[in-house]
Amino acid sequence: MVSGPPATGKTTLARELAQHLGCPAILRDEIKQGMVMNHPGHDPEDDDPLNIPALEAFFATLTVLLRAGTSVVAEAAFQDRLWRPGLEPLIKIADLRIIRCTTPAPAIAQRIADRAHRDSHRAAHGDKALLADMKAGLYNPDQFVPISLDAPNLLVDTSDGYTPGMTEIQRFLLRPECEEGAS
Repeated sequence: MVSGPPATGKTTLARELAQHLGCPAILRDEIKQGMVMNHPGHDPEDDDPLNIPALEAFFATLTVLLRAGTSVVAEAAFQDRLWRPGLEPLIKIADLRIIRCTTPAPAIAQRIADRAHRDSHRAAHGDKALLADMKAGLYNPDQFVPISLDAPNLLVDTSDGYTPGMTEIQRFLLRPECEEGAS
């Protein structure tokens, strides 16, 4: 599981990990973007009616793959209250590892602004509202509530590449018995 606040490099890391490990990456935002294609006039800035169906499809997809014996990299910006209910049933069928991405708030704001301009698919998400909330002091990425399941965790700083590096991250994911708090 790759988690963390929006624009902390989760998607990029999840894709790289999936490629290095040779398994699928299930990205919540891509599921939602696919749903938006079938909902003309979708407005992500209000109470988005696609958030719950995207959440349900995300966890259903993970469940199907894990029950089939597939290793998977899953990524979303969910905080504990949204991750926990979907992940708890999966603990029984998966060797869960949690990576939490972090980067300073000014870098997050810059990344959100940059991707809103260069990625037309970001229209499926409330990036403009998120930037406005950050500017108004209504959203602080440092208040993100991480996943609090009894599973090995690794904190990855994505400010400039990855710290720890990709080799260490893969080692964390692949070792048979991960120790809690491996950050």
